[in-house]
Amino acid sequence: MASAGMLEVASCLIKKRQHQLRHIVQGPLLKQTAWNSADSRPFKSTFPSPSAHPFMMKSWRSIHHSVIGDRNLVLMGPPGAGKTTIGRLLGQRLGFPVIDVDDDVLEKDWNMSVAEKLQDVGNEQFLEEEGKALLKLSASGSVISLSGSNPMHSASMEHLKKNSIVVYLDVHAGEIVDRLEVMKVDRIIGQSSGTSMGDILQHRKQFYKKWHDFRVLCEGGEAPDAIAEKVLDGIKRYENSASETFTSTRSICREEPKTDSAKTFSEVIVDGLASDGGLFVPDRGVPKLTKGEWMRLRGVDYIERAQVIFERCISPLDIPAVKLGEMIEQAYGKNFACSQIAPVRHLMGNQFLLELFHGPTASFKDLALQILPQMFAYCVPRTCNSLILTATSGDTGSAVLDGFNRLNDIDKQRIAVISLFPENGVSPIQKSQLIGCQSDNGFSVGVKSDFDFCQKTLKHMLTNSNYIGFLAAEYGTALSTANSINWARLIPQVVYHASAYLDLVNQGFINFGNPIDVCIPTGNFGNILSAIYAKLMGIPIRKFICASNQNNVLTEFIKTGLYDLRNRKLILTSSPAIDILKSSNLERYVHLISNGDGTLVKQLYSQLDSQGHFQLPNDLLARLQKDIVADWCSEEDCLAAIHSVYASSGYILDTHTAVAKAVADRLQDKTCPLVIASTAHYSKFAPTILKALRISEIKQNPLSQLHLLHSLKALPPAHATLLNTLKKAAEHKPQVFAADQNILMDHIETTIHNLFCRVR
Repeated sequence: MASAGMLEVASCLIKKRQHQLRHIVQGPLLKQTAWNSADSRPFKSTFPSPSAHPFMMKSWRSIHHSVIGDRNLVLMGPPGAGKTTIGRLLGQRLGFPVIDVDDDVLEKDWNMSVAEKLQDVGNEQFLEEEGKALLKLSASGSVISLSGSNPMHSASMEHLKKNSIVVYLDVHAGEIVDRLEVMKVDRIIGQSSGTSMGDILQHRKQFYKKWHDFRVLCEGGEAPDAIAEKVLDGIKRYENSASETFTSTRSICREEPKTDSAKTFSEVIVDGLASDGGLFVPDRGVPKLTKGEWMRLRGVDYIERAQVIFERCISPLDIPAVKLGEMIEQAYGKNFACSQIAPVRHLMGNQFLLELFHGPTASFKDLALQILPQMFAYCVPRTCNSLILTATSGDTGSAVLDGFNRLNDIDKQRIAVISLFPENGVSPIQKSQLIGCQSDNGFSVGVKSDFDFCQKTLKHMLTNSNYIGFLAAEYGTALSTANSINWARLIPQVVYHASAYLDLVNQGFINFGNPIDVCIPTGNFGNILSAIYAKLMGIPIRKFICASNQNNVLTEFIKTGLYDLRNRKLILTSSPAIDILKSSNLERYVHLISNGDGTLVKQLYSQLDSQGHFQLPNDLLARLQKDIVADWCSEEDCLAAIHSVYASSGYILDTHTAVAKAVADRLQDKTCPLVIASTAHYSKFAPTILKALRISEIKQNPLSQLHLLHSLKALPPAHATLLNTLKKAAEHKPQVFAADQNILMDHIETTIHNLFCRVR
């Protein structure tokens, strides 16, 4: 009786959010924008004429007709961006009519020049008159070059967006200033007395981000025909959006459309884990930015860097660029104590710390888990409920609970979180934090075992088709995960590795193109893997130093190619996030260095599951060792590193960063800067830190420990949000269960029943 309903509901769950496949130009419009007018056409005199760059029209006309159809291609950007010249080039290439708003709309409608109109009515009235004129425009299948001020007028932009693809020509404000000086333009509309041209251009930038369907990141001095090519590449991305798919690391036949290799980003973020037990990876790998494009991102803030990288990695048909911008602003806005989000701090010599603990739960997991819940809520079908399962060795659990608790009330009614953690495998403060982060839709569950058991249980539930089908049929609920096995966890981590490099360039420690090394305390291999992806995207990282604690299975693997879990027992250390024996994301790296050999990956990991070990082939081991070196750190060396750094600089490392520091001191060759990933705030491990600092009479109460630590007035300062969370911990109690998969599966069903009730 349940089987028919099971199939029906499961079928509904498989259909991933039909509206995500709508064309981007039909997406929701956002906040009203504001810009100016007479700054629209100045680049005609600086770009060469289109005739100097002849294009073959016929082939492009036929290739792109199916993409653009009767829609317009609208070019938007600051004054001096070259919208008019590039519009003409695109018109020739596509065989489309070209409309220049200044010449062909405004001046014809007004019967006077833009300058005369401006002088006649003044700034504010001009913007309204300009918007009214644009509302009269009725065009299809045309290239339209906007004036610089058109995006100010909300109604006219909404009118254009109904039948257009809007392209943002993103030119650096400094280059625009230089161009306008050459053209003897010393003032643009809306620029008040005492405000520099650069400031007003930077201010206006936010408005362009509210309307664009895709962005062309223009490099310094880039020729107009090269920019036109980038626009055409962006159009092709819509045409070939079906090619931006993901495959399982264990997929044997990459060509077979009925397998996981046909998954979109929206499906991958919702599914979490491939049905064959493998991890999703992009079929075409990660996109690569040019040196010039990275240089463009050097002078912008973290949020803008994140948006550009996200736009490159996520198809606009999955999440539109404007929606991504909203998510990024919400994720990295007021939630982080430091305005730089992930600042780089000089530690000593040629070593730098990448501080990743300024988020609400004081660990690097916040960089991904403040935005993943928003992406998940957007991509998951609204016709069903979702339960997010996580396994945590300490930090992931509280970050997931906090992130999903920040969803709006409507989304929280259909999305809930359960975080499994080893009852005795996290620090006392981490446990208090897991308890304090619980909410109406988020729960912590202690398990009387280790992290590897929690992770194994999670994977078992996510790949158990009978269990998944039962929950779908009975409760209309799908299971997913926010662990680093979910591809969407890795993209935000790429951002902070790239941003760290750009900050070192900005601070004058290196020139762009000079390499750096990175050292990362590594348990599940996700953080170091994201640094490897950053290198593939164009960041010059030379060596990756993998730092382990006494659970040094990764160190042995990197040195020998043998991944061996036989006769190994997990050792509980003061750096619990590294207390992992089976590193999930290593599978993605093996898939990468084997050039996507799913057959080999499946063979190796089947052997690991059945026999507890596998040996990497020699050629792949050589490739691995070309990029990665590894070592491990004892508890004594970890404490010594904390004490030494504090004694010499007044800076306190957390236990994981101390592991990385100890390993880095051994392996760094000092010929280039080394960035150490500082993955958590030291307050989360107060008893160990106090012991390392040789402070006696340590009180048992976590809050008392924190107050004692903070009385030292050390760097970095106290983490206020962490303190508040611990105060809330007394209001909640975690449930603790035996290490039995069936018991945990029953508990999860009970939780779903209480939250979502049965499907009737």
